[in-house]
Amino acid sequence: MRLPACVCVLSLLAQPLLADCADGRLTVAGDFGQATFTVEIADDVQERAQGLMFVEDMPMLSGMLFVYERPQSVSFWMKNTLIPLDMLFVSPEGEILNIHENAVPGDLTPIPGGSGVQMVLEINGGLSSRLGIAPGDVMQHPSFGADAILPCGEKTEG
Repeated sequence: MRLPACVCVLSLLAQPLLADCADGRLTVAGDFGQATFTVEIADDVQERAQGLMFVEDMPMLSGMLFVYERPQSVSFWMKNTLIPLDMLFVSPEGEILNIHENAVPGDLTPIPGGSGVQMVLEINGGLSSRLGIAPGDVMQHPSFGADAILPCGEKTEG
């Protein structure tokens, strides 16, 4: 029997987690609770340029984490992207600085993320709103390092 996606997400959010801090897992925590995503990492120029181009669908709690060498101003576009995406622009410490929701597939309009961005998480369009993820929430992943607001190995609250 397959449960509706919203039931699966709600049961996930209700369970406390000890983050395992694996490269393929990222936890977002905030007033809404927490959600853990399976992520692919794009941490070099070629991987970041490819991103999620030509991906026809993506499981609900999946995404791509773009990792930059240093904090900077970043801008994205949706060239050759087939699905709507939410883009979560994140500080080096793991704080969500800005969210662009429902980026339009194929749109070449630049989507600025602001300054001081070192990571960008792309997830399915509209999911950040449905989960209640907002600027100020924090992420936990090995890429954030020792100065993270929610370092690896610490329990997320939720």
